[in-house]
Amino acid sequence: MKKVLKRIVLDVLYPVRGVSIIDLAKSIIEISGINSVSITVKEVDVDTQNILVIIEGINIDYDDVRKIIEKEGGVIHSIDQVVAGEKIIEPPEYLLK
Repeated sequence: MKKVLKRIVLDVLYPVRGVSIIDLAKSIIEISGINSVSITVKEVDVDTQNILVIIEGINIDYDDVRKIIEKEGGVIHSIDQVVAGEKIIEPPEYLLK
């Protein structure tokens, strides 16, 4: 059985003006293999906002996600979590503090 990506957590710099995070989530959820998208605004500046993008699915294609984010003017700062395999493993609580 092919092991696939189940969750990706991205730290993204995203423009304040332009496509809303609602529309960004709608675009990402249309990618085949993605079941859920959560976008949280962490910080807002004059022109940009720092957002946390959590994506879960059964076979996430990172390149497709990256292309949509970049097309809408976003820049991926970091990949903060990746889960692959048959089940999602949660990190220990002490790492989340």
